[in-house]
Amino acid sequence: MSSAQQITRKAKSNLAFALSCLPKQRKSDMVIFYAFCRVIDDLADDLDTPYNERALGLTQWREGIENGFDHPDELQRDVMQIIERYSIPKQPFLDLIDGCKSDLDPQHFNTWQDLERYTYQVASCVGLISIRIFGCTHADSEKYATALGHALQLTNILRDIEEDLRKGDRIYLPKDDFARFQYSEQELKEHIHNQHFVDMMNAHAERAEAFYQEAIGYLRDEDAKALRAAEAMRKIYHTLLIKMRSDKFHVFSQRYSLSKAKKTSILISSLLGK
Repeated sequence: MSSAQQITRKAKSNLAFALSCLPKQRKSDMVIFYAFCRVIDDLADDLDTPYNERALGLTQWREGIENGFDHPDELQRDVMQIIERYSIPKQPFLDLIDGCKSDLDPQHFNTWQDLERYTYQVASCVGLISIRIFGCTHADSEKYATALGHALQLTNILRDIEEDLRKGDRIYLPKDDFARFQYSEQELKEHIHNQHFVDMMNAHAERAEAFYQEAIGYLRDEDAKALRAAEAMRKIYHTLLIKMRSDKFHVFSQRYSLSKAKKTSILISSLLGK
């Protein structure tokens, strides 16, 4: 088993689940790309690894993709082959690494515009790379990938509030929204679940909902088959968002997820193009 396959199997994510929609070669290449994403994300998030070691690892990946690796390991060789095979621009890879690197230090976002740049880097760029591997050809698929990336990352942020607090008090919700809904970051750290919190979460959920609908608007028949894996992801995370909203975002006491049966149902519907 390759290192990319081992990383993907260990992660057990919704993305790994959705890859079942892809033809064999494209699935294999997405496994490699997903393994790259996991490695980069872990370098940013693994607090058990010394800071300097993680920072160096991200820098080496960035420099290697931009200028070539002097002594590439198996995953680095595979990633560079994918870039060449699908003629993928390097900039989305570099933006993705920069976004993850920003998580090395505690960061705060003053406005939605600040957060939007981050969600573009760590999620929309994943989509912009993925659509090349999927085989998309319509120009609107880039807009689809960008909007869907924002939607998925916002959903993740809402779901993972408790987990992010445990990772060095990471708070991704913008400061101006805390002020707007009269809810403080200190209350968030104290896990206070009140109507102000629910209202603030609903506002972000509505923003995510708008991005989901925007993505649907850019879905073209020409690329519908190529985007079946992406559509499975969209349906899984959109369903997750709806579940959190209906339950009034009890994210401090549970991590929301969908059952394997529910995800399988969504996957089948995506394979059938429904």
